[in-house]
Amino acid sequence: MAGNYTKPVQVLIDELGRLPGIGPKSAQRIAFHLLKMPAEDAARLADAITEAKARVRFCERCFNVADDTLCPICNDDSRDASVVCVVEESRDIVAIERTGEFKGRYHVLLGAISPLEGIGPEQLKVRELVERIDPEGITEVILCTNPNTEGEVTAMYLARLLKPIGLDVTRIASGLPVGGDLEYADELTLGRALEGRRAVD
Repeated sequence: MAGNYTKPVQVLIDELGRLPGIGPKSAQRIAFHLLKMPAEDAARLADAITEAKARVRFCERCFNVADDTLCPICNDDSRDASVVCVVEESRDIVAIERTGEFKGRYHVLLGAISPLEGIGPEQLKVRELVERIDPEGITEVILCTNPNTEGEVTAMYLARLLKPIGLDVTRIASGLPVGGDLEYADELTLGRALEGRRAVD
């Protein structure tokens, strides 16, 4: 990202440009917006980032974001522990919870299989998922990975791993647009996709 900016400005633009979905032009726009903000507003943003990094951790059971050893969903005894919905990221849980359709627990992989990026099953929380099955009495795993290439590859891998164990392995129905992200799906579409989940061959 070449530019004739002073070093602090260029460093800010470069760091913003490393965030997902932020291209060079967006990084410049955000950087200059931040520079125009009152100092106390910029300090509040910096404090919010620092505080979140310091206080938020991953749930020891499902790897959802949490501020305690277990996330609120894992701490909720009214949830059905026998059904686990597998998602790529914590933000997908928020989308599914909005539907009101799912009463089980979750498992966050913290990514998806992507050979191009050098991400295989060992980089994800796959082993931790398998280790939960017997202790928690899990009988059904719903594969709720994104309907794109990486999500489909991840779902297929997990199905082949989990079905021989004797679990019901289902995949959310294709009410979701192919190539889309769960977090952008509306509640009705995502709710129908959960209802219409199908067995994975």
